[in-house]
Amino acid sequence: MIKMIALDLDNTLLNSDKEISQRNEAVLRRLHNQGIKVVLCTGRPINAIWHYIEQLGLTEEGDYTINFNGGLVVNNVTKEPLFSMGLAADDLAIVYRFAHEHDYSLDVLDFDRVYEIMDMPRSIYKGTVKHIEFLDRHFADLPMGGHPYAKMVMAIPAERLKKIIPTIPDEIHQHFNVVQSQPHILEFLPQGVDKAVGLKHLLQHLGMDYSNLMTFGDADNDLGMIKAAADGVVMANGLPQVKAVANHLTSSNDNDGVAVYLEQFFAKYL
Repeated sequence: MIKMIALDLDNTLLNSDKEISQRNEAVLRRLHNQGIKVVLCTGRPINAIWHYIEQLGLTEEGDYTINFNGGLVVNNVTKEPLFSMGLAADDLAIVYRFAHEHDYSLDVLDFDRVYEIMDMPRSIYKGTVKHIEFLDRHFADLPMGGHPYAKMVMAIPAERLKKIIPTIPDEIHQHFNVVQSQPHILEFLPQGVDKAVGLKHLLQHLGMDYSNLMTFGDADNDLGMIKAAADGVVMANGLPQVKAVANHLTSSNDNDGVAVYLEQFFAKYL
């Protein structure tokens, strides 16, 4: 029985204007009021998506969000982490050396802010992610020691990034889970971090498992949770490799694909 709906944001729940449509909002609010857990799953920190959380009314004591693509599970009310898994400062150098050598832009995120690395060209990440602090830093000036980091990001125009991805060295793949979250964004996550991992910890905390989970996604960073869920739903605009593992397909993000599927599946609730 489905008791939790987990949703990617960009190009899934959000339309091309980065908005939750009225139809999607209405369906998710009704299901949430019926006791179905609605969980937003994103690469962003919670403060960067708080306006979406408020829009959907996910502000009760038992509401949680999956952030940093599974690296952090946080309670929406208390902001206390249920689970977190990050990078040590020493891990960052591998990706930095590759980016610096080829003059690729790079951003480093801890669990609170974005450090835009000034040793290379400016990133376009700031134009993608709102409601989070950006700080200019040379790589050598980043907090070190035991300071935890969530991920590293290359935000580069899509056509150029497409050519970069096949050149990522094996050494980086051995140390990081490398995923493309948007056409212009490549993320370097801790090995073992995935939206499915964050959801597993949340499901266990709530006395559930993957058999109770429905997921919606479109991109490579959604692949794990689409595979793991009892019902993995992929948008019409999703990548072919993600559609290939879906249980079901739905309409595009610009055609209320989330609501279209939920209205059919949960007809008796709505």
